Amino acid sequence: MSAAPGAERTVAPVDLAALPGLQRRTSAVLIASQMLGGLGVPISIALAPVLATEVSGTEALSGFASTAAVIGTALVSLPLAALMTARGRRPGLVVAYAIGAAGAALVVVAASVKSFPLLMLGMACFGAASSANLQARFAAADLAAPDRRARAISIVVWASTIGAVLGPNLSAPASRSFAGTSIPETAGPFVWAGAVFILTGTLIGVLLRPDPLLTARALAGPGEQTRAGRSLRAGLAAVKASPRARLALVTVAVSHTTMVSIMVMTPVDLGHHGAGLELVGLVISGHIAGMFAFSPVMGWLADRIGRLSVIGLAAGLLSVAALLAGTAGPSHGQSALGLFLLGLGWSAGMVSGSALLTDSVPQPARAAVQGLSDLTMNTSAGVGGAAAGLIMSQAGYGWLNAIGAALLLPMAALALFTARRHPAPAKAEAEAGISS
Repeated sequence: MSAAPGAERTVAPVDLAALPGLQRRTSAVLIASQMLGGLGVPISIALAPVLATEVSGTEALSGFASTAAVIGTALVSLPLAALMTARGRRPGLVVAYAIGAAGAALVVVAASVKSFPLLMLGMACFGAASSANLQARFAAADLAAPDRRARAISIVVWASTIGAVLGPNLSAPASRSFAGTSIPETAGPFVWAGAVFILTGTLIGVLLRPDPLLTARALAGPGEQTRAGRSLRAGLAAVKASPRARLALVTVAVSHTTMVSIMVMTPVDLGHHGAGLELVGLVISGHIAGMFAFSPVMGWLADRIGRLSVIGLAAGLLSVAALLAGTAGPSHGQSALGLFLLGLGWSAGMVSGSALLTDSVPQPARAAVQGLSDLTMNTSAGVGGAAAGLIMSQAGYGWLNAIGAALLLPMAALALFTARRHPAPAKAEAEAGISS
C-alpha cells in the first residue's frame, strides 16, 4: 500500500480561516460528481441480466453480469485506496471512473461480437465506477469538522438519489437511441454510462483542487506524514487497535449485506403474489428513496445523538423491515413499507458506520481503512446476494428475511458492548483523530 519513492504529492499550506470555504467547495464538487456518476451505473445495470442472456444464449447465466460488477467493485477497492493514499483523492477517483468507462466500452464490444468472457471482464471493470461513487463519501469527510462529519458524508450519499431514481427509467430511452445501428439496443445504455463516467472524471480532475485528502494530511502536521503510517498494514493495525473501528466495519458490511440479500429477491416474491412490473417498479423506487433521500437526516442524527445510537437505529429499522417484508405475502402495501424501511435502515447504517470508521482511526491510516471497508462490504454483499437465491428457492422469502434479521443480532450486540466498554473519546482526542 505504500507509495513508490517520489510518488507522493503535497499541497500548499492551508489557512485555517479558509478551511470552511474549502470544505463547502469540495462538497459541491463531490455532490455534482455523485449526481453524474450515480446516474451512470443504474442507467445500464438494469439491463445487464438481459444483455448477459442475449450474449450467452441462456437465462442460467443472466445473473453473472451483475455479480461480475459487484466483484469488480470489491477488487478495485484496495488498489484504489493505495492510489489515494499515495497521490490523493482526485487521482484515485479519476482513475476509477476511467476504468469504469473502459469497462463500459468492453461491454459494448462484447455485446457486438457475442463474447461472454469479454462481457464479464467489461462488467468487472465497470464496477470500478461504483467503487468511485462509494469512495466519494469518504472524500467529503476529509476536511469536515468532527462534529459535522456524518452530515458531510450523508449529503454526498443523498446526491446519489437523482441517479438512483432516474437511471433505471432512462434505460429504455438509452436503448432506443441506438436502434438501427450496429450497437445492440441492450448495450446502448452502456455507451451513455461510459460517456457519463468520462464527464464525471473530468469534472473531478479539473475542480477537486486542492486535494481534500492531501490537505487534511498537511493540516495534521509533520508527525502524520510517514509512509509506514499510511500502509495497509498500518490500516489493519488501526482497526485491530480500535473496537469502535471494528464495530464500524461490521455495521457497514452487515447493513449492506442484509439490504442486498432481501432487496434482490423482493421482485421475485412480488411476482409470486401477482404483482406486475409497474408495481414492482414502484416498490423498488420507494426502497431507493429510503436508501438515499433521507440520508441527511441520518447524518444529522449521527452528529447530534452519536454514531452508536444511529447504529442501533439501523439495526431496529432493518429488523422491522425484514419482519414486514417476510410476512407480507399478498399484501403489496406491507411489502412496499418493508422495502422502504429496508432502505432507511441501510442509510442509517451506512452513514453512521462510515462516520464512525473515519473517527476511529488515525488520519494517516484512513484511506487504507476506508478501502478495506469497501472491500469487506462489497464482498459480503456479493456472497449474500448469491446465497439469497439459494435460500429463496429452498426455504422461501420468509426464511430469507428471517436469516437477514439474524445477521443483525451480532451487530446490535457488538454496538451495545462497545457503547458500554469503549465509550467515545474526549473531544480533544476525537479532533486529533486518535483511535479509541
